[in-house]
Amino acid sequence: MIEKHDLLHEFPEYREQIHTLKMQDRHFAKLFEEYSDVDHEVHGIESGDEYVNEDYLEERKKKRLHLKDELYKMLKAHSN
Repeated sequence: MIEKHDLLHEFPEYREQIHTLKMQDRHFAKLFEEYSDVDHEVHGIESGDEYVNEDYLEERKKKRLHLKDELYKMLKAHSN
């Protein structure tokens, strides 16, 4: 089974902050949407729905990680 990486699964303790920031911070909302799109793409590749070379998959995973790091920083700053 392929593990879920959507932001609510990654950071369940920040559920309320995620919702608030999506509604109040346009930059957060944009990054959240981009993260969701990349995560959906990676999930499709890993589940065999899409076929790409390994380099492309690794690049998308790195992009997802970078976005997750940025979103996490914003969540931590908002919760303090």
